[in-house]
Amino acid sequence: MNITKNNIDDLNAVVTVEINKEDYSDKVEKILVDYKKTANIPGFRKGHVPMGLVKKQYGKTVLVDEVNKLLQENLNKYLVDEKLDILGNPLPRMQEEFDWEAENFSFEFELGLAPTFDIDLKKNAITQYAIVADDKMIDGQVENIRKQYGKLTSQDEVTKESEVTGVFTNEEKEIENNATFSLDKLEGKKNKDKFIGAKVGDTIELNTKKLFENDHDLMNFLKVAHDDVHDLDIEVSFKINEANTRELAELNQELFDKLFGEGNVSNLEEVKAKIKEDAEKQFVQQSDQRLLNDVTEELIENTKFDLPANFLKKWIQSAGEQELTVDQAEEEYAKSEKGLRYQLIQDRLIKDNEVQVQFEDLKAFAMQMIRAQMAQFGQLNPSDKELEDIAARILSNQDEVRRLTDQLLSQKLLDLFKEKANLKKKEVTYENFVKEVYGDSH
Repeated sequence: MNITKNNIDDLNAVVTVEINKEDYSDKVEKILVDYKKTANIPGFRKGHVPMGLVKKQYGKTVLVDEVNKLLQENLNKYLVDEKLDILGNPLPRMQEEFDWEAENFSFEFELGLAPTFDIDLKKNAITQYAIVADDKMIDGQVENIRKQYGKLTSQDEVTKESEVTGVFTNEEKEIENNATFSLDKLEGKKNKDKFIGAKVGDTIELNTKKLFENDHDLMNFLKVAHDDVHDLDIEVSFKINEANTRELAELNQELFDKLFGEGNVSNLEEVKAKIKEDAEKQFVQQSDQRLLNDVTEELIENTKFDLPANFLKKWIQSAGEQELTVDQAEEEYAKSEKGLRYQLIQDRLIKDNEVQVQFEDLKAFAMQMIRAQMAQFGQLNPSDKELEDIAARILSNQDEVRRLTDQLLSQKLLDLFKEKANLKKKEVTYENFVKEVYGDSH
């Protein structure tokens, strides 16, 4: 057997695999001898079928099967041994007048080669947001806590201080959702006036455009998709089922102990410090995700290299269960090109910076996530054995292993970007972060 590679250009090559009779003849002969022993052909006793008849009936099928096995095994071994970095899979070149009656065979495969390129993490400065909880946010949280733990008093009629509970409906959009909100969440005097003076049991007709000050409230109260909520302009009905006022809870030690555990907080200033600390911990996750997205976009935009586009389109055509048309393959390639570019960039970053995910890293990462989830449900001090047992169950599931590996890899790449990228730090309030990153409509 002989395998050779001919480079067409930097991104395309053709591999030729030559298989000779001596590569397959012994194996084919052995299989046919076994067939002879077991063949059940009318007119002959089992095991006494003439070899000539066995070869005539099964010979070509066995030959094709064995040659194809040899072809795949040796081609794959060649790609590994030669350390060829290919995209997609080798594509067999169609040969007219291929003759299976010949003794020696030659097969050709097209290869799409991965490009070589350099990554410059320092090229352009990228904003790294440090989100702080300002006094306005902290005071708002204190107010929410006092409302949440305050005394609820039922009303027959809605006032401007009311909190209303009812059902939003719109038949055309199939909206029927229960919601509770205070009138200060509504945007504009006109909307608030529709509620003030209304009685429990009344139905109010509203338009969703500029109904709430925050589009995310509209999304949550109507249960519509994020992409659909912006500029949503439909009529909805709201039937008032309850109207209540809340007497704000007193800021006393009983409330502090209920919120933060006995004796951990003893005055309003300490409450505000705790709210600030907890909020800013959560903000780190959001700023980190934004940084990861921004560096990713920057790398895709400014790491220039060509791809073997024609090869990849041909490969996409035949890679799925059903063969695609040329136009469909073009469309799929256009949709997947950006992802492929980042995958190549990510692979290069991982290789150049020796980023690895070891099993012990994965186990520690899983235990950390489990501990955080248990803390949300009030289990603050689980034992190491308890964490290890849950982690072992999770890591026995291959889908979970893949999911956690991807998350941990993202975390390691984020750490790499924080260490090596050209970052410009910017301190913002959460409100300004949302405006700057997502725009005013969020």
